Amino acid sequence: MSTPDSPFASYHLWSLVAPVAEQQRWHCQMRRGFIKARQHEPQVKALLAKATASQRIGLLAQKGVYEFHHHRHLLKQSDGVEKIAQILKLSNSSDEVQQRVLQILKNYYNNPLLLGKRIILLTRGDEGFPKPILIDHEHYYFRLYAAMDCVFTESDSTLHILDFKTGKSAFDRRQALVYLIAARYLYPAYQAIASFYNLELCKKSELIRVTKTELDSIEFELANIARKHQQDLQKYQQTNSDFSEIFPPNPGYHCRFCPFNSICEFSVVRPRLTPI
Repeated sequence: MSTPDSPFASYHLWSLVAPVAEQQRWHCQMRRGFIKARQHEPQVKALLAKATASQRIGLLAQKGVYEFHHHRHLLKQSDGVEKIAQILKLSNSSDEVQQRVLQILKNYYNNPLLLGKRIILLTRGDEGFPKPILIDHEHYYFRLYAAMDCVFTESDSTLHILDFKTGKSAFDRRQALVYLIAARYLYPAYQAIASFYNLELCKKSELIRVTKTELDSIEFELANIARKHQQDLQKYQQTNSDFSEIFPPNPGYHCRFCPFNSICEFSVVRPRLTPI
């Protein structure tokens, strides 16, 4: 996916290239470099393989929703939550993960958002990269990756793309925009909308709709992101000693939340060797 001759775009890449509005001071391009250019190096690979508690909770929450609809009768059984927890092998997780996921399962059991919906797609969350969508226009070409959590149709046949969230992070509209671009190719016969739902806070986002002109503009922006990232990868492969120039660091307080702070020479929280 990250070979220099194969430009690609995704919401994840978009978020690594450009920060959310008003978060520029915390954004670090070097993080993109570690994730997308040096991901096969042993140290980087090991750090990427470590799932945080938040990531684990998000994955188990998605699996929980999937299992509730795979075993729909459990939504009506008094021990439905306990049964799903057993299917998820929740007891193998840390106390924090167990407690938060159990609450998410209870939330969904009490308010099964998808019950009665005409579901087209509902993923477990651990399927890996989806098949890329080839976007080939006269002026640009790239592969688009869009891993959707859930797709269903409303009563008026509108296609609704729903993304599940956990934790306290704000919804990023750009993710929904990427899904709407994907829907234009995967489900061309439908008018599509998108939204987010926080399984932990039981909070819905506004419905996100865009015009064809807006979709064209978003697609063009994704093409530019794909091209820029491809060029950066090519530069790095040609001269990997220029890593910090191609993917410039932005050290600061936010370094303590970066998974690469233990190996990044620019990190302000990197452990220092004390002289003997």
